[in-house]
Amino acid sequence: MGTYAQNTSVSSELSRLEIEKTLIRYGATGFAYATETGRAMIGFKLQGRQVRFILPLPDINADDFRFTPARRTRRSEKAQFDAWEQECRRCWRALLLVVKAKLEAIETGISTFDSEFMANIVLPGGQTVGDWMEPQIEQAYLTGRVPAMLPMLEAGA
Repeated sequence: MGTYAQNTSVSSELSRLEIEKTLIRYGATGFAYATETGRAMIGFKLQGRQVRFILPLPDINADDFRFTPARRTRRSEKAQFDAWEQECRRCWRALLLVVKAKLEAIETGISTFDSEFMANIVLPGGQTVGDWMEPQIEQAYLTGRVPAMLPMLEAGA
């Protein structure tokens, strides 16, 4: 678990709403939200791109929530839920921080939209640039070679 916003009292719902309001303030024309056990998704349209963030959420049954950190004694169901909910709130605040920082970097001219959101830009097939690139980056480091962008045009192929 992280430490940023670890004691926040802002609900997950209010953080999600603040993310949406922030995106709208910076020009987003669409916003989507979904959740399932263990993760949440926010998506939006901005600067002609579709962007998606997957926010990992903690497992309520993890030992971090079932037991106290200091003495490792079993928590009551309510205490377990409260600890889990606190971590969910912290995660949403961290996502808000990331989104705000990226948007401000773009607004200030420190970076560009595509540079800041590249890994989260949704490609026409539905996967993100990050989903598409991560295996290729791993392969490049394992082999010491950059994968060909257009393998069918390689010399001798």
